[in-house]
Amino acid sequence: MSAGARPPSPSVDAVNASDSKDSGSRPDGRQSRWDQHKLERRVAILDAAVAVLEEEPNASEIHVQKIAERAGLMRTVVYRHFTDRADLDRAVQARILDMLRVELAPEVKLSGSINDIIMRIVKTYVGWAAAHPALHRIAQLEREGDAGPNELQLAIQQIADQVSGLFTLGAEVVGVQLSDDDRDALDPMIFGLVGQALGTVRYWLSRPEQVPSAEVLARLMSDSIWFLVDGHARARGAVLDPSVPLDDLIAAAFIDGLPTET
Repeated sequence: MSAGARPPSPSVDAVNASDSKDSGSRPDGRQSRWDQHKLERRVAILDAAVAVLEEEPNASEIHVQKIAERAGLMRTVVYRHFTDRADLDRAVQARILDMLRVELAPEVKLSGSINDIIMRIVKTYVGWAAAHPALHRIAQLEREGDAGPNELQLAIQQIADQVSGLFTLGAEVVGVQLSDDDRDALDPMIFGLVGQALGTVRYWLSRPEQVPSAEVLARLMSDSIWFLVDGHARARGAVLDPSVPLDDLIAAAFIDGLPTET
């Protein structure tokens, strides 16, 4: 063992035997270390699954034996961390969707012009999907038998919630008045918009050749979103310039709100 390395965690049997001597007591430090060890091993298994998918992008399923070999574990050890194969598949999908959320989260902010904001988010998503087609495919699998929303639905909802908040704040910044009906409809409409973007990229990736390029696709998708925003804004009496930085719009609104000298 190298200097500074952690000692091996105790076995499950050893921990259980120790706990049984003092039933009713709270888990001790050894139990906490064992729980941490199990968590770290589970993460290593999921990372190994992602790596296998990246290496075999056209594979129809994830072979557990290859995951185990990549993680340096026995196949039986992999299954100890999941209730069954379906649980493993759900966990891998959740891991991939977390990776996508990590990429998108920093881009969902009111910084730059309307065009900048839309393009930044869409380009990040399309670029990630183009770089990780196998992960994108697994991320969008609909799994039967899940009780309640599946991992994909939860991810779409989380992304939609972020974008919905951005739209609401953006409407206030540019002076678009949202009615109660507008606010009630915003969440399902944004959910549908996110789902449409996912479907567009899924179909694009399924083509024998990815044409147009990722850059062109991102631009066209961004244009479509802008047309939708612009149309709704005009219907509410607001004409937006998508090239003006929002900071300038905020400053102009502040100046307009100042009392004028008589």
